[in-house]
Amino acid sequence: MKQRMMMLAVAALIASGPAFAQQSQPQTQPNQPAPTIGQRDQNQQDRIANGIDSGQLTAGETKSLESRESNINREVKDDRSADDGHLTSAERQQINNQQNNVSHSIYQDKHNANTAHYGNNEVGQRRENQQDRIANGLRNGTMNANQAARTQNREQGINEQIHADRQANGGKLTGQEYRQINREQNGASRRIYRQKHSGK
Repeated sequence: MKQRMMMLAVAALIASGPAFAQQSQPQTQPNQPAPTIGQRDQNQQDRIANGIDSGQLTAGETKSLESRESNINREVKDDRSADDGHLTSAERQQINNQQNNVSHSIYQDKHNANTAHYGNNEVGQRRENQQDRIANGLRNGTMNANQAARTQNREQGINEQIHADRQANGGKLTGQEYRQINREQNGASRRIYRQKHSGK
Protein backbone atom coordinates (compact mmCIF):
# COMPACT_ATOMS: atom_id res chain seq x y z
CA MET A 1 0.00 0.00 0.00
CA LYS A 2 2.83 2.40 0.93
CA GLN A 3 4.61 1.65 -2.32
CA ARG A 4 1.46 2.41 -4.32
CA MET A 5 0.98 5.73 -2.45
CA MET A 6 4.60 6.66 -3.17
CA MET A 7 4.17 5.85 -6.86
CA LEU A 8 1.02 8.01 -7.00
CA ALA A 9 2.82 10.89 -5.28
CA VAL A 10 5.76 10.64 -7.72
CA ALA A 11 3.36 10.50 -10.67
CA ALA A 12 1.56 13.60 -9.38
CA LEU A 13 4.87 15.46 -9.04
CA ILE A 14 5.95 14.50 -12.54
CA ALA A 15 2.59 15.55 -13.97
CA SER A 16 2.69 18.90 -12.16
CA GLY A 17 6.22 19.72 -13.38
CA PRO A 18 5.19 21.10 -16.79
CA ALA A 19 2.32 23.06 -15.23
CA PHE A 20 4.71 24.65 -12.72
CA ALA A 21 7.19 25.49 -15.49
CA GLN A 22 4.42 27.13 -17.50
CA GLN A 23 3.41 29.29 -14.54
CA SER A 24 6.93 30.70 -14.20
CA GLN A 25 6.92 31.88 -17.82
CA PRO A 26 4.94 34.88 -19.10
CA GLN A 27 1.41 33.78 -19.92
CA THR A 28 0.55 34.35 -23.58
CA GLN A 29 -2.47 32.86 -25.28
CA PRO A 30 -1.86 31.09 -28.61
CA ASN A 31 -4.11 33.48 -30.59
CA GLN A 32 -3.12 36.56 -28.62
CA PRO A 33 -0.59 38.97 -30.17
CA ALA A 34 2.64 39.69 -28.32
CA PRO A 35 2.44 42.76 -26.06
CA THR A 36 3.28 46.07 -27.69
CA ILE A 37 6.27 48.18 -26.64
CA GLY A 38 3.89 50.43 -24.71
CA GLN A 39 2.25 47.48 -22.95
CA ARG A 40 5.62 46.05 -21.99
CA ASP A 41 6.69 49.44 -20.64
CA GLN A 42 3.52 49.61 -18.54
CA ASN A 43 4.11 46.06 -17.28
CA GLN A 44 7.67 46.97 -16.26
CA GLN A 45 6.39 50.09 -14.48
CA ASP A 46 3.82 47.99 -12.60
CA ARG A 47 6.51 45.52 -11.55
CA ILE A 48 8.75 48.35 -10.32
CA ALA A 49 5.82 49.91 -8.45
CA ASN A 50 5.06 46.53 -6.86
CA GLY A 51 8.71 46.19 -5.87
CA ILE A 52 8.62 49.61 -4.20
CA ASP A 53 5.34 48.73 -2.44
CA SER A 54 6.62 45.39 -1.18
CA GLY A 55 9.99 46.81 -0.11
CA GLN A 56 11.86 44.48 -2.49
CA LEU A 57 13.45 47.41 -4.34
CA THR A 58 15.70 49.96 -2.69
CA ALA A 59 15.67 53.60 -3.77
CA GLY A 60 19.00 53.06 -5.57
CA GLU A 61 17.73 50.03 -7.46
CA THR A 62 14.53 51.85 -8.39
CA LYS A 63 16.47 54.90 -9.58
CA SER A 64 18.65 52.72 -11.81
CA LEU A 65 15.67 50.84 -13.27
CA GLU A 66 13.70 54.04 -13.87
CA SER A 67 16.71 55.65 -15.58
CA ARG A 68 16.97 52.69 -17.92
CA GLU A 69 13.23 52.81 -18.62
CA SER A 70 13.53 56.54 -19.37
CA ASN A 71 16.37 55.90 -21.82
CA ILE A 72 14.32 53.25 -23.64
CA ASN A 73 11.30 55.58 -23.82
CA ARG A 74 13.50 58.38 -25.18
CA GLU A 75 15.01 56.02 -27.76
CA VAL A 76 11.55 54.87 -28.91
CA LYS A 77 10.42 58.50 -29.23
CA ASP A 78 13.55 59.48 -31.22
CA ASP A 79 13.29 56.45 -33.51
CA ARG A 80 9.62 57.16 -34.22
CA SER A 81 10.32 60.85 -34.85
CA ALA A 82 12.93 59.90 -37.42
CA ASP A 83 10.55 57.59 -39.31
CA ASP A 84 7.13 59.28 -39.38
CA GLY A 85 5.93 57.64 -36.17
CA HIS A 86 7.03 54.10 -37.05
CA LEU A 87 9.73 51.73 -35.85
CA THR A 88 11.71 49.50 -38.18
CA SER A 89 11.87 45.79 -37.39
CA ALA A 90 15.53 46.22 -36.35
CA GLU A 91 14.55 49.05 -33.97
CA ARG A 92 11.72 46.94 -32.54
CA GLN A 93 14.13 44.04 -31.96
CA GLN A 94 16.64 46.33 -30.26
CA ILE A 95 13.95 47.84 -27.99
CA ASN A 96 12.67 44.33 -27.20
CA ASN A 97 16.19 43.23 -26.20
CA GLN A 98 16.57 46.28 -23.97
CA GLN A 99 13.18 45.64 -22.35
CA ASN A 100 14.20 42.01 -21.78
CA ASN A 101 17.36 43.21 -20.03
CA VAL A 102 15.40 45.60 -17.80
CA SER A 103 12.88 42.86 -17.06
CA HIS A 104 15.70 40.57 -15.96
CA SER A 105 17.18 43.34 -13.80
CA ILE A 106 13.82 43.99 -12.13
CA TYR A 107 13.63 40.31 -11.21
CA GLN A 108 17.23 40.24 -9.94
CA ASP A 109 16.83 43.43 -7.91
CA LYS A 110 13.58 42.24 -6.34
CA HIS A 111 15.18 38.96 -5.24
CA ASN A 112 18.64 40.06 -4.09
CA ALA A 113 17.78 40.83 -0.43
CA ASN A 114 19.45 44.26 -0.61
CA THR A 115 16.44 46.10 0.72
CA ALA A 116 17.40 48.55 3.45
CA HIS A 117 15.19 48.58 6.52
CA TYR A 118 15.19 51.60 8.81
CA GLY A 119 13.01 50.18 11.57
CA ASN A 120 9.81 51.58 13.07
CA ASN A 121 10.69 55.23 13.39
CA GLU A 122 9.44 58.47 11.92
CA VAL A 123 12.21 58.75 9.33
CA GLY A 124 11.72 55.17 8.11
CA GLN A 125 7.93 55.56 8.03
CA ARG A 126 8.16 58.76 5.99
CA ARG A 127 10.55 57.07 3.57
CA GLU A 128 8.08 54.21 3.18
CA ASN A 129 5.21 56.65 2.59
CA GLN A 130 7.20 58.50 -0.10
CA GLN A 131 7.97 55.18 -1.80
CA ASP A 132 4.27 54.25 -1.71
CA ARG A 133 3.34 57.58 -3.31
CA ILE A 134 5.92 57.10 -6.08
CA ALA A 135 4.70 53.54 -6.67
CA ASN A 136 1.10 54.73 -6.88
CA GLY A 137 2.11 57.51 -9.28
CA LEU A 138 3.83 54.99 -11.56
CA ARG A 139 0.90 52.61 -11.36
CA ASN A 140 -1.83 55.16 -12.12
CA GLY A 141 0.21 57.09 -14.70
CA THR A 142 0.44 60.41 -12.80
CA MET A 143 4.24 59.99 -12.78
CA ASN A 144 6.34 58.89 -15.72
CA ALA A 145 9.66 57.02 -15.68
CA ASN A 146 11.72 60.25 -15.93
CA GLN A 147 9.95 61.83 -12.97
CA ALA A 148 10.24 58.66 -10.91
CA ALA A 149 13.97 58.39 -11.71
CA ARG A 150 14.62 61.99 -10.58
CA THR A 151 12.55 61.50 -7.43
CA GLN A 152 14.30 58.23 -6.62
CA ASN A 153 17.65 59.99 -7.09
CA ARG A 154 16.66 62.48 -4.37
CA GLU A 155 15.32 59.68 -2.15
CA GLN A 156 18.59 57.79 -2.53
CA GLY A 157 20.51 60.92 -1.48
CA ILE A 158 18.39 61.20 1.67
CA ASN A 159 18.87 57.49 2.41
CA GLU A 160 22.65 57.80 2.02
CA GLN A 161 22.67 60.80 4.34
CA ILE A 162 20.66 58.87 6.98
CA HIS A 163 23.08 55.95 6.69
CA ALA A 164 26.15 58.17 7.05
CA ASP A 165 24.66 60.09 10.00
CA ARG A 166 23.75 56.87 11.79
CA GLN A 167 27.17 55.36 11.18
CA ALA A 168 28.79 58.44 12.68
CA ASN A 169 26.56 58.33 15.79
CA GLY A 170 26.43 54.66 16.74
CA GLY A 171 23.25 53.91 14.77
CA LYS A 172 21.25 56.95 15.94
CA LEU A 173 20.33 60.36 14.57
CA THR A 174 20.76 63.53 16.59
CA GLY A 175 17.87 65.97 17.00
CA GLN A 176 19.49 68.31 14.48
CA GLU A 177 19.93 65.45 11.99
CA TYR A 178 16.27 64.44 12.42
CA ARG A 179 15.18 68.01 11.68
CA GLN A 180 17.46 68.20 8.62
CA ILE A 181 16.16 64.87 7.26
CA ASN A 182 12.59 65.98 7.98
CA ARG A 183 13.11 69.18 5.94
CA GLU A 184 14.55 67.16 3.05
CA GLN A 185 11.67 64.70 3.20
CA ASN A 186 9.22 67.63 3.20
CA GLY A 187 10.91 68.91 0.04
CA ALA A 188 10.76 65.45 -1.57
CA SER A 189 7.10 65.18 -0.61
CA ARG A 190 6.30 68.52 -2.29
CA ARG A 191 8.17 67.46 -5.45
CA ILE A 192 6.23 64.18 -5.59
CA TYR A 193 2.97 66.13 -5.25
CA ARG A 194 3.96 68.58 -8.04
CA GLN A 195 5.04 65.79 -10.37
CA LYS A 196 1.86 63.80 -9.81
CA HIS A 197 -0.28 66.89 -10.48
CA SER A 198 1.69 68.40 -13.35
CA GLY A 199 -0.58 66.85 -15.99
CA LYS A 200 2.38 65.38 -17.90
